[in-house]
Amino acid sequence: QVQLVESGGGLVQPGGSLRLSCAASRIAGIRAMGWHRQGPGKERELVASITIRGDTNYADSVKGRFTISRNKAMNTVWLQMDSLQPEDTAIYYCKISTPWGDQWGQGTQVTVSL
Repeated sequence: QVQLVESGGGLVQPGGSLRLSCAASRIAGIRAMGWHRQGPGKERELVASITIRGDTNYADSVKGRFTISRNKAMNTVWLQMDSLQPEDTAIYYCKISTPWGDQWGQGTQVTVSL
């Protein structure tokens, strides 16, 4: 089973930036990597994803503010988050997709507040 190690969450003021990273313990079979988030009282939602080909997908609410990227080996994915707003406050989860199913990280807290 692939282990996912997330880092980069924290507390930031509105308008600030954070960079999340997620490293997979091995790369065999990874077809896509991405980030989801779950805010207080909300359902988990897709934030951004990137495929092995480099195709990206973003939630409308983060387009123009967040950027997803990966390394060439497809075992590390980053989420650059700029112009953060209080509504971006959530636990952010890394997810990988393989032919055998999806795996999730444990999540990292992002709090946007004065």
